[in-house]
Amino acid sequence: MNRIPLIAGNWKMYKTSADARAFVSALSEEIAATERRVFLAVPFTAIEGASDSAKGTRISIGGQNMHDEPEGAFTGEISGRMLKGSGASFVILGHSERRQYFAETDSFIHRKLMRALQEGLTPVLCVGELPHERDSGEHEKVLNLQLEECLQGITSAQASEIVIAYEPVWAIGTGKTATPEIAQAVHRFIRGWLESRFGLNCAEKMCLLYGGSVKPDNISMLMQQTDIDGVLVGGASLDVKTFAQIVNY
Repeated sequence: MNRIPLIAGNWKMYKTSADARAFVSALSEEIAATERRVFLAVPFTAIEGASDSAKGTRISIGGQNMHDEPEGAFTGEISGRMLKGSGASFVILGHSERRQYFAETDSFIHRKLMRALQEGLTPVLCVGELPHERDSGEHEKVLNLQLEECLQGITSAQASEIVIAYEPVWAIGTGKTATPEIAQAVHRFIRGWLESRFGLNCAEKMCLLYGGSVKPDNISMLMQQTDIDGVLVGGASLDVKTFAQIVNY
């Protein structure tokens, strides 16, 4: 299956709207020749500005989170409709930091994923194991549970619109990276799970990303793996030159 590589950046709580406009403008020049898909998940306040700068480029702008309700008395939250209206085309759901610091559960993430699909946003669903779960050999059990609960009730047609990002928590912001072989083994497990649930055709079409201390010096080896279709980049996506090197690997 010829899946178009997807390079996604997650800015987390960095950059203003003005910063985002300047970044996207500069990045678009650096990656003008690429045929790869490029996602940038920017802060809510920067979505509209970044989207304006990204018009006519291969860069898609998205949000880093959303609520599961279309509107309501949820102070400080943002809805999928608001993201869409600001120019977002995708949204990251279930990031390990949301799970860890904000106690988000798989059932809540599932509701948000369903809402994102209803709003016409591409969900980038993050799954991954904690250090002790990897050390104890329970990572496949953990991933199975996350996938089961987050994707319950999803049809094959809906699944084909979802991007799955595997982010081993022990490799996020630690400088540690799963070896290409370790990452591939997990991606193969995830694709196998997707095949068992949604069928071979759907599983082969779905885009699987690796996230965890991705840098210019390890991107090529990761992308050589059969079931790794792209990456979700954290800190290295904050610098134009560095992120462009990853896109142009």
